[in-house]
Amino acid sequence: MINYNGALVADSNISIHENRGFLYGDAVFETLRVLDGKVLFLEDHYFRLMASLRIVRMEIPMLFTMEYMEEQVLRLVASIEAAPAHRARISFFRKPGGTYLPVDNNVEFIITAAPLQESVYSFAEGTYEVDLFRDYYVSKQLLSTLKTTNKMVQITGSIFAHENGLDNCLLLNDEKNVAEALQGNLFMLTGNKLVTPPVSDGCLNGIMRKQVLELAKKVEGLEVAEASVSPFDLQKADELFITNVIMGIRPVTKYRKKEFGSTVASDLVKRLNAKVRLS
Repeated sequence: MINYNGALVADSNISIHENRGFLYGDAVFETLRVLDGKVLFLEDHYFRLMASLRIVRMEIPMLFTMEYMEEQVLRLVASIEAAPAHRARISFFRKPGGTYLPVDNNVEFIITAAPLQESVYSFAEGTYEVDLFRDYYVSKQLLSTLKTTNKMVQITGSIFAHENGLDNCLLLNDEKNVAEALQGNLFMLTGNKLVTPPVSDGCLNGIMRKQVLELAKKVEGLEVAEASVSPFDLQKADELFITNVIMGIRPVTKYRKKEFGSTVASDLVKRLNAKVRLS
């Protein structure tokens, strides 16, 4: 089942040859984690989605309030396979018509959902190796910070990682600084300083990034900053970890010949789960 414009249906029957999301990548989306009948970090997701719609000049439907969004997600989740948690995705795309210039800025939406096998966030054990993806770069611009369906850098980077036996890759921006990972934000610990690239460097304005920044600032003795990260900085780091709202916090164990610990990442996973349970 899917939720198409507020109706639970088995098939949207969208004509793909007319769909602007397919033809031009004219779509924005939001990925959510649902736990115990609640959308985690609902307010953050809602306001990021609304901001994305405004930035790309899509008309926001009057009925699409935060309460409506939550209701539509939970209706869909209740209709599919029961599981400890669920992953849901809301995609907005402009109505058909036009080429690069749309004839209509009004939108439609689809919500999809799938079960997850773990309820709260787990601390992942085992090797997780990354390297740089240098074939293409992330632009330092506002559009790079949004979740749109223009993801060819992430797709080709994922293929590169798979072909080279890597678990993930780190993306560079057009100033050759590290912006983010293929599917998440990057955090780097050096000594007692935890750094993540600023949104102005072109990284996704991540929901989990925001949660981790807030949690880390409460850790005694830990200095937290948003600052540019060079590839050279990675070699001096004590820990690297990647964040997104589905997996939570994933420690990196190896970058080239450098191996990393995970003490701070492990602590932050515990703090994250405590926050989720209280929300």
